[in-house]
Amino acid sequence: MLNKIKSIVSTLNSELNYRSSLGNHAKNLPVIDSGDRIIAETLKREGVYITTLADLELPSTTQMLASANNYVTSMVNPRDIQAGYKLPQIYTVTDLPEFFIWGSEARLQNIIENYIGLPIAFHGVHLRKDFPNEQQLQTLLWHKDSEDRRMIKVIIYLNDVTEKHGPFEYLPLPANLLEWLNYYRVDYKLWESNYLGINDEKMMTIIPKSAWKSCPGKAGTVIFVDPRNVLHHGTVRTEERSTLFFAYTAKSPKRPELCTQYNDDTFAKLNKQLIAEGIGQR
Repeated sequence: MLNKIKSIVSTLNSELNYRSSLGNHAKNLPVIDSGDRIIAETLKREGVYITTLADLELPSTTQMLASANNYVTSMVNPRDIQAGYKLPQIYTVTDLPEFFIWGSEARLQNIIENYIGLPIAFHGVHLRKDFPNEQQLQTLLWHKDSEDRRMIKVIIYLNDVTEKHGPFEYLPLPANLLEWLNYYRVDYKLWESNYLGINDEKMMTIIPKSAWKSCPGKAGTVIFVDPRNVLHHGTVRTEERSTLFFAYTAKSPKRPELCTQYNDDTFAKLNKQLIAEGIGQR
């Protein structure tokens, strides 16, 4: 009982310190122009903002995109296949300068800091290829990420994504009391699943499919999303989909142990040795 009380007190103190830090840093947030402020404010309101690489006009885009397209064409089908579900092929490319430079662009990080509200950490980049799947498993289930109280992933489509490619899908942040109640009902279902995720069938018993937001788009589509606060998933697909994921949290995230996957050996690193040996031949 005493340990439980200590845990509750510790959690409350942590949340109070977080709120205090937000207030203290508000006056130090980087200045951004009106267009970029629209991105940050839309994220606060809906949890997602969709744009394109062309509209962002970041100077390092051309080199980053050329490298990504070059590497992704050599990624092979994974050997680990189970009951109609192929695991995605994921490589960590944080150490490659063209990806790190793009993710470190000052304008991009200033937008993200204005959303998160605190000094941020750029954790790294995953190059990912998802394969056709019949089963709704793993990240195809509705879920939330857990790294921090607020976080951002910047998802870039490397090929045209239609419904058959399994576009990113999400539920906008609630706008009224009823929507909040339904969001909490889904959170309870996630808790029942031990936070492994819930399928479309269960989701439809709480929130109708008409409220789900699918995100098809051309190659070069960019999706800013807070995956901690927004219910989201990838969808079942009949065609391959290739993407980049750039991950950001506050400098001191709530769950730092979950952030290491973007720069450690959780996934194969797409380094010079691996490129020389032939990508995917592991």
